Amino acid sequence: MKKYILALIALAVFSLAYAQQPAQLVKGHVIDAESRQPVIGANVIVTTLNPVMGGTTDEEGAFRIENVPVGRHSFKITSLGYDDAFLQEIAVGSGKEVELSIKLAESFRSLDEVVVKAQKENGAPLNDMVSVSGRSFTVDQTKRFAASVNDPARMALSFAGVATNDDGGNQIIIRGNSPKGMLWRMEGVEIPNPNHFGEEGSSGGGISALSANVLGNSDFLTGAFPAEYGNATSGVFDLKLRNGNNEKREYAMQAGVLGLDFAAEGPIGGKGGASYLANYRYSTLSVLSKLGLNIQGDASTDFQDGAFKIHVPSDDKSVVTVWGIGGISTSKENTSSEKEVFTSNRGILGINYLRYINNKAYVESIISYAGTKVMDETDNIGKQISYRQSFTNQALRISSLFNYKLNARNTFRGGFIINHLDFNLFDRNNEDGPFRTFLDQRGTTQLYQAYGQLKSRISPTVTINAGVHGMLLGLNNQFSIEPRLGMKWAVAPKSTISFGAGLHSKTESISTYFAQVNAESGKTAAANKDLKLMKSAHFVTGYEFRPTSSWRILTEAYYQHHYHVPIGSANSTKPYLLHNSQINEISGFTNDSLVSDGTGRSYGVELTIEKSLTGGIYLMSTTSLYQSKYTGRDGIERNSRFNGQFVQNVLAGKEWKVGKNKTNVFAANIKLLASGGNRVTPIDLEKSKQTGKTELDWTKAYSQQLPHYFRSDIRVSYTKNKKRTASTISLDIQNVTNRLNAYEQTYDPTDKVVRNTTQTGLIPVLNYRLEF
Repeated sequence: MKKYILALIALAVFSLAYAQQPAQLVKGHVIDAESRQPVIGANVIVTTLNPVMGGTTDEEGAFRIENVPVGRHSFKITSLGYDDAFLQEIAVGSGKEVELSIKLAESFRSLDEVVVKAQKENGAPLNDMVSVSGRSFTVDQTKRFAASVNDPARMALSFAGVATNDDGGNQIIIRGNSPKGMLWRMEGVEIPNPNHFGEEGSSGGGISALSANVLGNSDFLTGAFPAEYGNATSGVFDLKLRNGNNEKREYAMQAGVLGLDFAAEGPIGGKGGASYLANYRYSTLSVLSKLGLNIQGDASTDFQDGAFKIHVPSDDKSVVTVWGIGGISTSKENTSSEKEVFTSNRGILGINYLRYINNKAYVESIISYAGTKVMDETDNIGKQISYRQSFTNQALRISSLFNYKLNARNTFRGGFIINHLDFNLFDRNNEDGPFRTFLDQRGTTQLYQAYGQLKSRISPTVTINAGVHGMLLGLNNQFSIEPRLGMKWAVAPKSTISFGAGLHSKTESISTYFAQVNAESGKTAAANKDLKLMKSAHFVTGYEFRPTSSWRILTEAYYQHHYHVPIGSANSTKPYLLHNSQINEISGFTNDSLVSDGTGRSYGVELTIEKSLTGGIYLMSTTSLYQSKYTGRDGIERNSRFNGQFVQNVLAGKEWKVGKNKTNVFAANIKLLASGGNRVTPIDLEKSKQTGKTELDWTKAYSQQLPHYFRSDIRVSYTKNKKRTASTISLDIQNVTNRLNAYEQTYDPTDKVVRNTTQTGLIPVLNYRLEF
């Protein structure tokens, strides 16, 4: 009896100690990784507390852990018949409840071999069919990494194999490939470029239209993708939106240099688990000009965006979600001689229906609509318009995915995607001579995709992912059959060898297919309608070593062969077409006549050394050594525009618990970046002097590399946790040393010399955030 009384007293003291500081509810679901069925009786333990706290999942796979002290925590998830899983870097704050979605892989053992479990560790891809060149990232990282500023694209620039060519944009250059080869997906479906100020055919822009308030943990892939990913040759951003809180209404607001941001979430109805999540942001970069930071020149720039998700479990066997994102952005520039207006707007709406057929199979069907409109118009004051572009693209997509877990060893996944594409395209200018129309086309076409893949765990240590993706473009009946293969082998408890290979293809921007050239009798014709799908064969091998649960060392080597690359036709006379290739382009529209005869290759090695945020410290070093080549119409292999040859990132951060009860957090983060300079085509100085404008020597295409790029960024923040609210003030200083890195070269007609144009200097971004 005394022991029982003493235990009650100890429990009361323990509860009182935690009651003296802010605490929060941690809840979530544990599901089978392959079947999505709830895992009943799983234990979720907070390993960073002494004594430990935890919870057990119910018949719906749900768990709750009450009164978890605020701070960083790690979790261990165990269940009989499943491999253990671990979560780290989970931030528990007083302003918002924490909801975790956890997947467990069913374990099995062969009678005649020792079991070496390949446990689900931090950084592993959420998609279990990814074997190589993939990792997951958290929303917390987009907030915490220096220079990310809540932008997942800028955060990805810290990963191995990733570079960019412009401080003013977040174009993603993966393994020396054009940013055009990127695929953006959200909630399982392809979406258009989700960035403000994105140009026609580009995959990036000045600022992300995605808000960290609505994003969930997502995947980023850099090569040899599984069969379910198509229409991509360089990389995949596979984004997820989180569900809103289905028990309690919560709000967040943020004010800063980049604008105002509001978010709300909560339950819909009294019971049933339905929820809503919404976010809105308005911003004007003119605020920076008022602070004396003229990063826009003579331009005035404004943008706003919004996102929402409604999650409705209709019964125990089906879930309906309705989601959407949208953004509008405008840049205006006025000088004494001309006025230029650039707008880039986009909107996406999707409806997902998930149906569980039985405890082994489910079907997810999606209907989505996406529309973008990009306009660029220059008006010579008092004269006619000299330049006008207008690109309107719409896409209606219907897709369905079938997933069947045959047993603990084998899972099949297959599906189809029907893309109905509508376009209205116009381009007219006199930049290169007489005033004429280069593009004036409207119409529709279709893109059909289908895939099938099998994940086979042939032993407890070896997993094979094999599949095939097919794609047909109705515009010109070009098709592609793309086999994919991946393998992971846990050769020891802490070591894994991986391999991946696959064929991948990508359509060109619709505007490129319809570029108009002069034909007989003064008529025009679509020059590029019969272009083939550009293809890229990927080969990757890797080795990962995890000495502890918080450390990982990963190295990968790869080779990529590109073919059916658009280049100038055999009768081309322009130097640009003879010596260049579309593999060097960032945006999608060209008004030249092209054929699919070009080739290219990329190869390199990458090293990632990473420590998760444990003990208040995180570290990450990524090293990328690579070569990127292309062969154009002249038959000469040259360095591609994106062949920077090396990228080195070093990130580090430290969090200190401060305040009377050690419940507040002061954090400091730093990022150091060194990379090869941008490649440019040399300027022909003598010819430029004759014409009075920049003239490039295309016989030496991309032979010149600008000085190497160096940059350092810091972020400091202070978070105050009260009983029901959490507030954070943060300061991001980008390019803290104000180093003006070279961006490109131009001819100065006044002094008749070649000058380097520099990238952005020091930029401070101050924010205040409140969660309640």
